[in-house]
Amino acid sequence: MIRLENVNKVYDDGFQALKNIDLTFKEGDLNVLIGPSGCGKTTTMKLINRLIRPSQGKITVGGKDISTIDPVELRRSIGYVIQSIGLFPHMTIAANVAVVPKLLKWDAKKIERRVDELLDLVGLDPDTYRGRYPSELSGGQQQRIGVIRALAAEPDIILMDEPFSALDPISREQLQDELVRLQQELKKTIVFVTHDMDEAIKIADNIVLMKDGAVVQQGRPETILRHPANEFVSSFVGKKRLLGFAEDIPTVDDVMTSQPVTAYPTRGLAEAVKMMQSKRVDSLIVVDQWKKLRGAVTIYSVLEHYRDESKTLADLAKPFPHVVPSGTPLPEALRLMTEQQTPYVAIADGEGRFVGMVTRGSVVKHLADVYPAPEGA
Repeated sequence: MIRLENVNKVYDDGFQALKNIDLTFKEGDLNVLIGPSGCGKTTTMKLINRLIRPSQGKITVGGKDISTIDPVELRRSIGYVIQSIGLFPHMTIAANVAVVPKLLKWDAKKIERRVDELLDLVGLDPDTYRGRYPSELSGGQQQRIGVIRALAAEPDIILMDEPFSALDPISREQLQDELVRLQQELKKTIVFVTHDMDEAIKIADNIVLMKDGAVVQQGRPETILRHPANEFVSSFVGKKRLLGFAEDIPTVDDVMTSQPVTAYPTRGLAEAVKMMQSKRVDSLIVVDQWKKLRGAVTIYSVLEHYRDESKTLADLAKPFPHVVPSGTPLPEALRLMTEQQTPYVAIADGEGRFVGMVTRGSVVKHLADVYPAPEGA
């Protein structure tokens, strides 16, 4: 367990980087520190291995005050992964992974076994990769080596400072998955710094959201998504991510298409065909002058009766089998569409007037708006 008690950090120029930090990182948890630039997240992480010293307060690891531990000894007992990877370019992959075990004077055979074991752990064949140099690896492979180097001496604690932020989106997602898999297997106590909320939600057991050197909210991802502490947390998390939780569950009104092609029941079939051609649709919603739903007609039913000039849309309109009131939670409408195997449901207001439709297309569009593709994707 890692404990920070009433920790402050004030630099020589008077800038207060941290303000009364009280945090507990439980053993075996993956803890993510996140917040805007300059919020103090990296400073907080670096306190743990004494790369930075607090101006005030106490930091304990396993109940022991780290100010009483030799800093070199402390750092050798804590894994550390940084954004720039930091592999030694003149050393082989095996030598890079073995740096700390060698400093700890491990037996050569034990080091060799450990290197091969770790390469296997991240899917890199030891026979293929142990003798290579960093320049011969991709960015994602290099970062994997950075991670296993931090694991080499079997530390209980690993610090990770935005380790994946320089990678392309595909490599980054693969390494996030790899980290989650490794953590489920190894159960290390990890402190992970990121500025990416999606990354935090994906990997964290515990999220610490910081602003201006202070902790704004701490908790499980589910807790923060469902119960943001204030407007800053809501804004930083992203209100679109909050959809689907608590009072932000979307309704059919948020997702529906409000301008489907409608026609009066008195319209003839030739008029209906012309409307469908011009609007490029294969069906029409039939509503009366008061916007009450009369049903729907498809191009197929219109063409089937096209030669009968006496017919109007009123004769062909089939009632909507599924109409839900405005304000219905979207999950209810989606469940209805799934259970009844229907591609759409109609929405009516309190007086039965047609206001829109939820279709498969409108749901997909809503999801694309809420979860836009990453830039460059």
